[in-house]
Amino acid sequence: MGAFDAIRPYADDEVRPVLARLLADPAFLGTLTRFRFPRLAGPFGWLLKPLIAARLRGEFAGIDSVAKLQDKIEPYVDRSIEQATDGITYSGLESLQAGKPYLYLANHRDIVMDPAFVNYAVYHAGLQTPRIAIGDNLLQRPFVSDLMRLNKSFIVHRSISGRREKLAAYQLLSAYINHSIREDGESIWIAQAEGRAKDGDDRTDSAILKMFHMSRKDEPFAEVIDSLNLIPVSISYEYDPCDQAKARELSVRAATGSYSKAPGEDDASIALGITGYKGRVHLHFGAPVAGHEDTKQLAQELDRQILGHYRLFPAHYLAYAMWPEREPELAVPAASEMFAADELENAKTEWRKRLAACSEAERPYLIQQYATPARNQYRIKAGLPL
Repeated sequence: MGAFDAIRPYADDEVRPVLARLLADPAFLGTLTRFRFPRLAGPFGWLLKPLIAARLRGEFAGIDSVAKLQDKIEPYVDRSIEQATDGITYSGLESLQAGKPYLYLANHRDIVMDPAFVNYAVYHAGLQTPRIAIGDNLLQRPFVSDLMRLNKSFIVHRSISGRREKLAAYQLLSAYINHSIREDGESIWIAQAEGRAKDGDDRTDSAILKMFHMSRKDEPFAEVIDSLNLIPVSISYEYDPCDQAKARELSVRAATGSYSKAPGEDDASIALGITGYKGRVHLHFGAPVAGHEDTKQLAQELDRQILGHYRLFPAHYLAYAMWPEREPELAVPAASEMFAADELENAKTEWRKRLAACSEAERPYLIQQYATPARNQYRIKAGLPL
């Protein structure tokens, strides 16, 4: 058994047997049937599942590598993006080199679509797609784990409770990330902090940066980070499909002090994040980050780039104007100063719809999600601490 077998993505020689396993898995086929034929899945699931399996066996008959699999599913990803967005744009890719592996560290809003959009951008730019860090809390069913590991995902063990076990898990993760970039020449995507930023406040967790160094502690911190080709990535959604669910969770936490997820809630968030309306989406790939001697300096630079290049849409300005916590010393302009009248009118209509869908208790948290990125960016512009 290899050192990283418990967490690594599947290799080319595993693709065919894993696909065969998936297409014989009743839980996977049942999920596909319910997604594709929601009304017929109940009474005719027994008939539809073998038909779907047969069709997929035919479609994927020649797939024997991860690259071929990604080429095969790319049109489906493109179609999903086209149906759920008003377009995706990206900037900064021109400074990246083909064939060079990078460590992409990004803000985190959506479980699946954040890395999917990064994949989309680099794939269409002719760069290698990254291996994707995904928490084991999202891999509770075997077929989900198989699907993600087929698509270059590797596992981050978050459900471990013991201190010694956690340390060992992070040591292994650190070693894998360093091995992937330095030995395999494969890029990595990882979020800047554990979990989505439900309040819109994107900040880099220094524990993530310490983890990169854990497996090479005998080397200077700056040299280790420099060797990983660290690229900050800003991901900005005009509208978050899960914004109301996030507002509800924050409201419940504020009222009760805790929040317990309902069974299947993560699955529902994944589905809504993929299919829900996002408006426009923009990604910015920042300048390589190097020469920082400690995690505090490095986190500050990453935040400066991620927040500074985050594209603000009309809803961010509309929310900031309503936010009781807006800061008078920040010169945040009105939305009418930044956007054309017709664009702003469409945004106001969508924004009012989202506000109306929230209860009175949840509404402040919806506003906070969209207002916080504006505050953070204008703090950076003013040279103020975050």
